[in-house]
Amino acid sequence: MEFLVASAIGILTAAGLYLVTRLRTFPVILGVSLLTYAVNVFLFASGRLTTQAPPILTDATTYTDPLPQALVLTAIVISFGMTAVIVMIALGAYLGTDDDHVDDVPAKQARKKGDAA
Repeated sequence: MEFLVASAIGILTAAGLYLVTRLRTFPVILGVSLLTYAVNVFLFASGRLTTQAPPILTDATTYTDPLPQALVLTAIVISFGMTAVIVMIALGAYLGTDDDHVDDVPAKQARKKGDAA
């Protein structure tokens, strides 16, 4: 089970980094979201992967640490807010420039073409 979770974290991280390097707004937003999911799964797995164990301290001999679950819940809420802000900034930039490049290369090229003509 640990190998499966570690593989999922690696795949999510690799896909997120690949999408962030695409330099377009939608893939960057999707890549940041995938990186956020990878971090959330990593935080959740840091509390040990146990099945059918209560998340609080009881008389049971095995239990799940509730701290990583609380951290992941907080991280999920923060990532929703961060994604909403990034989407609004990207939408404003796209509507303002009619371009979805992150690095503004096409806008610079358009200015050079305008100066040359």
